[in-house]
Amino acid sequence: MPPRKKTEPTTPSTMKELKDTLWKAADKLRGSLSANQYKDVILGLVFLKYVSDAYDERREAIRSDLLAEGYDDDQIADLINDPEEYQGYGVFVVPPEAQWRHLSENAKGKPAAGEEPAKTIGALIDAAMDAVMRANPTLVGTLPRIYNRDNIDQRRLGELVDLFNNARFSRQGEHRARDLMGEVYEYFVGAFARAEGKRGGEFFTPPSVVKVIVELLEPNHGRVYDPCCGSGGMFVQTEKFIHEHEGDPKDIAVFGQESIEETWRLAKMNLAIHGIENKGLGARWGDTFARDQHADVQMDFVMANPPFNIKDWARNVEDPRWKYGVPPANNANYAWIQHILSKLAPGGKAGVVMANGSMSSRSNGEGDIRAQIVEADLVSCMVALPTQLFRSTGIPVCVWFFAKDKAKGKQGTIDRSGQVLFIDARDLGYMVDRAERDLSREDIKRIGDTYHAWRGTKSATRKYADTPGFCKSATLAEIKAADYALTPGRYVGAAESEADGEEIEVKIERLTKELLAAFDESARFEAVVRKQLERLS
Repeated sequence: MPPRKKTEPTTPSTMKELKDTLWKAADKLRGSLSANQYKDVILGLVFLKYVSDAYDERREAIRSDLLAEGYDDDQIADLINDPEEYQGYGVFVVPPEAQWRHLSENAKGKPAAGEEPAKTIGALIDAAMDAVMRANPTLVGTLPRIYNRDNIDQRRLGELVDLFNNARFSRQGEHRARDLMGEVYEYFVGAFARAEGKRGGEFFTPPSVVKVIVELLEPNHGRVYDPCCGSGGMFVQTEKFIHEHEGDPKDIAVFGQESIEETWRLAKMNLAIHGIENKGLGARWGDTFARDQHADVQMDFVMANPPFNIKDWARNVEDPRWKYGVPPANNANYAWIQHILSKLAPGGKAGVVMANGSMSSRSNGEGDIRAQIVEADLVSCMVALPTQLFRSTGIPVCVWFFAKDKAKGKQGTIDRSGQVLFIDARDLGYMVDRAERDLSREDIKRIGDTYHAWRGTKSATRKYADTPGFCKSATLAEIKAADYALTPGRYVGAAESEADGEEIEVKIERLTKELLAAFDESARFEAVVRKQLERLS
């Protein structure tokens, strides 16, 4: 019987098919791996595939340029391995033993050239990670070396390497390859966050929430900071915003800190895949409260999604960051807020995701801290978001926006000193499935446009007007009268369709009569039905 012809895996035709194919293949590796290990295995491979593809593309570009200039093969061989020709273009150097071609050729455990006995594919991948880190100092200590462990099925790992090879991410040019790989990486980060449930929330902020922050702040220059950066989603969306508005990514510098080692590594890889300089994430992970790695740096933009309501944190009552009051020991919400305020440069702006309780809590001195911050005129906008945006938590959330300068000037043509914009966006969004909600592009744009109209920014497309049920510009006096509660629903009132002008007493009387009439009608129908049933019995 003749041997069967080997069928090569086909390249998925759409991004959705590609994601689904990779996820199903990656799922084969689960076995005895924990969710966290599983995530690191897959995302490490995605990173290695990307840097190898980017290196190959840059190498071919160098060769083409040198040939066009008349260089011969020997001269090209002398020049094509110069690290500066790669790193100067945002490309990592990938030694031969780390290139995807080498891994793919040996994915089935066949002896590599000059090696006896054959190394496992896991051992080859670990060696590749070491080689990439040696060749690129900014990656030292970042990449996972976990592929040759007993709990990883080497046969399935080899199959996964084959599948990534056949995906052919790099066929459409360097920038497109980066976009494709970045999208796949983000897909996996989101998928793992959903798979890990509450644990996943530590490294992943829903993209729509990040986009709301980016849309309002418009970070296009200067220093951009996230004190609890997770997988780096705030920085990725900033780079996308700049690209969409035809800006120059070199106009920003990112700074971040992350306390969990695995998540810090994840952020470093994420930024690298998106072509973002990651030196600002520091040489290692660390607790922002215990040791601020950027203590002497003032930031132009701060964007953060701190862990909600954490009770065990590195509290020092004499910390100079507590300008508006010492945060309680059993809740770090106002510690995060004051840390962020302490980082803002003159003219700096910030957007911070918080649990809804932060807007009105008065326990353990939080109400007094909030009052001081409001009276300092640092709050520019409060946005109440819809529920179920975070799969990892059912806690309703909001976004606080701060501004060091609300006067008429560079940041807007309208003086908003002594005012706060309240936006109630709880009715926006759509259900992705039974457990998760998302905001549409139109929802995000509506929130952003409202703020820009209120502030009179360059991007404003209309004049601002209060909209009952959605937005309201309130004075500090009004906020003080509400005992410094910052819940948007207190200020925006009812939507116009609900505010029909009917006095409440009259409305209650009318509705009561209508309800009693409905009861009477129901009783009449019940009597008719009973009579008919008696005839049948």
